[in-house]
Amino acid sequence: MIQKKICLLGGSGVGKTSLVSQFVHSIFSDKYLTTVGVKIDKKSLDLDSERVDLVIWDIYGHDDFQKLRSSYLRGASGYLLVADGTRAATLETALEVQHLAYETIGEVPFVLLLNKADLEEDWQIPETAIHELVGLGWQVIETSAKTGEKVDAAFASLGRAMVAPARENGHE
Repeated sequence: MIQKKICLLGGSGVGKTSLVSQFVHSIFSDKYLTTVGVKIDKKSLDLDSERVDLVIWDIYGHDDFQKLRSSYLRGASGYLLVADGTRAATLETALEVQHLAYETIGEVPFVLLLNKADLEEDWQIPETAIHELVGLGWQVIETSAKTGEKVDAAFASLGRAMVAPARENGHE
């Protein structure tokens, strides 16, 4: 069995905790609870005949008042970068956080999640920005923590990206 630490990173209120709750427990709550520090969950995935234990670090939102602590990132094999599709400014925050993560843990797999896809009529992130990131080689997935849309697929995609390099090098 393979164990991998992953982090959820992004601005405040983008849905990181809701995504973890939907993925781990298949539940969604409309109540907004601010994450203080870090909350850790665990879930096993079966990926292409391999069992991977994900140790999920849901890290507080990066904003003007709280900056991401590099110590929370150490040892991470990958991360989910989360932005709120209904608030364009959260994409800028996600880009800033991605830069901090890169400086701290280097080039590890990550997936950008544009959360709140169920609120399509309120969407603010322009398609051009998404196409630009995809053009840079980023994997971008539109998710909904509320409906569960593409949440499992996003975690599985990150899991596969983290396991693939070890498999290609002949060790895990």
